[in-house]
Amino acid sequence: MSQFIVTTAIKKMLKLTSRKKVIQGGTSAGKTFGILPILIDKAIKQPMREISVVSESIPHLRRGALKDFLKIMVATNRFESHKYNKATLKYTFSNGSYIEFFSADQEDKLRGARRTDLYCNEANNIPFDAYNQMAIRTSGDIWIDFNPVSRFWAHSEVMTQNDAQFLKITYKDNEGLHQTIIDEIEQAKHKAIHSKYWANWWQVYGLGNIGTLEGACIPDWSTIESLPDDAQLLSLGLDFGYTNDETSLIGMFKYNGEYIYHEYCYKTNLLNNDIADIIKQHHFENELIYADSSEPKSIAELNNSGCTVLPVKKGRDSIVNGIALINQQKVRVTQQSKNLVNELQNYIWMRDKEGNKINKPIDKFNHAIDAMRYVTMMQLDNPYKGTYHIW
Repeated sequence: MSQFIVTTAIKKMLKLTSRKKVIQGGTSAGKTFGILPILIDKAIKQPMREISVVSESIPHLRRGALKDFLKIMVATNRFESHKYNKATLKYTFSNGSYIEFFSADQEDKLRGARRTDLYCNEANNIPFDAYNQMAIRTSGDIWIDFNPVSRFWAHSEVMTQNDAQFLKITYKDNEGLHQTIIDEIEQAKHKAIHSKYWANWWQVYGLGNIGTLEGACIPDWSTIESLPDDAQLLSLGLDFGYTNDETSLIGMFKYNGEYIYHEYCYKTNLLNNDIADIIKQHHFENELIYADSSEPKSIAELNNSGCTVLPVKKGRDSIVNGIALINQQKVRVTQQSKNLVNELQNYIWMRDKEGNKINKPIDKFNHAIDAMRYVTMMQLDNPYKGTYHIW
C-alpha cells in the first residue's frame, strides 16, 4: 500500500468553515480521497460521531467511496477488521463514532435515523428529494462532491444558501497522482482544439468547470418561477416505480400558448394505495391520468380506488417519438419541480463505442421524463383528447 499523502486538495478542504461544503472538481482531483480522511479524523477525535456516506447505489459505493475508505484506513494503519461490518457496510471506532455507507435508493435510510455528518458522493446522481430528506436529519457538516457535467441542485439549491461554501479543485491539486494519469488527462487538452466532445471533456474533467450537456434528448426548455393561477390543467402522466426507481406524477398545463410541466410526486417505495392517496391529496381523482401500460394491475387498482387512470398508448419507438413530440413544443418547467429539472439536465442520447450519438436515450434520469412523455403523447397525439367527461 502506497504512503498516504496530504494533498493540496485536502489542505483547501480543511480551510472550509461553513456547514455545507460543495466540492466541484474534475477527474482525479482527489475529492473522495480528500473528504474521507477528514471524516475519518473527525470520527477518531470526536466520540459518538454518526457519519453517513451516501451515493446513488450500493454497487457504486463498493466501486468508489467504500473502496477508497478501506484503502485509506489500511494506508494510515487504522483498519481493524473486527470493527467493520461487511453486511451493514458500517465501521465503528473505539470511541463510539461510526462511518456508515448506504445508497440514495434506500428509503428507510433516507427517512430513518439522524446523523451528525453527511457526505453525498457524486451528488449529481442523487435526486434532490433524497438529499433534502438526509440534510434535514443532519445536525453537523454536509459534504457534497461531483464532476460538473452540468448544473444541478447543488448549484441552484445549496450554493444559494448562506451556510454553504464552494470549492473547485482539479487534478493539479492532487499530488498523489501518477504521472501516467496526468499525461492521460492532459491529452484531452490537445484533442479539444479540434473536437467539441474533447473540448467539453477538458472543461469538465480537466479544469473542473461546468460543462455543456452534450447530446441532450430534450435541449430546449426553460424554468418558470411558479405555476400561474390561471394555467389550464390538461392531464397528468404517471410512471410507476418502487424499490430502485421513483414513482413520478407530472401535470401538464397550458398557459399563453406554452406548455408547463409541474412535478407532484417523485418517490420510491410507494404502494398503489399510497399513489392513490397522493392523487386524492391534490384533488386529481377526476382528472385524466395516463400511466405506464405495462402495469395493468396497478392501473386497475388505482381505478378501483376512485382515480381515473388510463394506459398510455405507446406503439413502436414510443420513447423516441415521445421525445420528438416534446421537442416540437415550447416547454416550461416550474422551479419547484426539482427532480424533473435534474432529469432534463442529465437525460442524453446513448453513444456507440466510437462516441457517435445513436437514436436511443440512456436508461437513466428518466422517471419524471417518462411521466412527462406519457402525458404529452396522449394529450397532443391522441385523437380522442378532450372527449372524456368524468363526473
